[in-house]
Amino acid sequence: MAAVEAVVDLGAIAHNVGVVGDRARSGVMAVVKADGYGHGATQVARAALAAGAAEIGVATVDEALVLRRDGVSAPIVAWLHTPTTDFAAAVAADVEVVVSSVRQLSAVAAAAESVGTAATIGVKVDTGLGRGGAGLPEWPQLCGGVATCVASGSVVMRTAMTHLARGDEPDHPLNTRQAAHLDDCVSDLRRAGTPAQVVHVSNSAAALTRPDLSRDLVRAGIAIYGRTPLPQLGDFGLEPAMTLTAEIALVKKISAGQGVSYNHMWIAPRDTTIAVVACGYADGIPRVLSDGFAVMIGGRRFPSAGRVCMDQFVVDLGPGATGVTEGDRAVLFGSGITGEQTAADWARAAGTIDYEILSGVRGRTVRRYLSRPSVSRQAS
Repeated sequence: MAAVEAVVDLGAIAHNVGVVGDRARSGVMAVVKADGYGHGATQVARAALAAGAAEIGVATVDEALVLRRDGVSAPIVAWLHTPTTDFAAAVAADVEVVVSSVRQLSAVAAAAESVGTAATIGVKVDTGLGRGGAGLPEWPQLCGGVATCVASGSVVMRTAMTHLARGDEPDHPLNTRQAAHLDDCVSDLRRAGTPAQVVHVSNSAAALTRPDLSRDLVRAGIAIYGRTPLPQLGDFGLEPAMTLTAEIALVKKISAGQGVSYNHMWIAPRDTTIAVVACGYADGIPRVLSDGFAVMIGGRRFPSAGRVCMDQFVVDLGPGATGVTEGDRAVLFGSGITGEQTAADWARAAGTIDYEILSGVRGRTVRRYLSRPSVSRQAS
């Protein structure tokens, strides 16, 4: 067992795929970018596909190629590209490339010709997010370019997609308008003789709350990992998949008035016992949480004390005999069911979102996977 360990429950991943699909009333794309939000992209992809996910989504071609090298054969879609993206490698590995501009389309078509096989492509339309995707003024040129490339045999048209700007505000009218704009673009593609085979609009938040926006698929990211994108509306029955634990390196007594860790921002108010935990900000604990979080050890909750360091932090065990010994494990965050803090608790304390907490788990952290029987669902 490693000093710092992220225990990932693949049964929870499978369960969450089912929850998302049932609420969205559509197929599910499991988004495993950023190494599966810190959970391990390949392992999450396999668990999601086994549970009925239709395909896998990533940001970059490099992320997609890792999955292919690991033997993931299902459809993989990548949608964030730069001028140095290796489109030839994507075409050779049968990775679908979603383009946001005529320049990207031309680069993919050229790569397909160099490889000697047609590229599978999609198009991303900026319907209101103001980020990636072809803006509506540029859309006619991109639509025409797709038709030309399809006619030449260099590409096969598959996906049309957009990203919602206000998906975490379910009732905001922009969500409906964005979906309608994409529907118009899908109609344009059909009239051009290059119909989209797959259409998707919704992120996790919309998938859970706006089934009317679901098209062929929904793109589920944070929900697959069991965290709600809409905490004000509850957890939707999702099960958090990651529990972060670390080993206690040292237990010792200190006297009242003794400062602990850098700059002595915490000073012992009485004689007490402390535990040094072998995990720090290099492993994913935000330094801003210094002296502001708690851990579970042996079923009891103890507060952190002082600065979070690069490799370690300190816990105040209190003056009494605690029964905590070196080699015990501290639960840093988990599902919260047994009283431990959650990634959402950390996020609130750090002034961020739990997406950042989960994807920030890194450094010396070793992942360990748990499996449990699950029932495969078919997309409805």
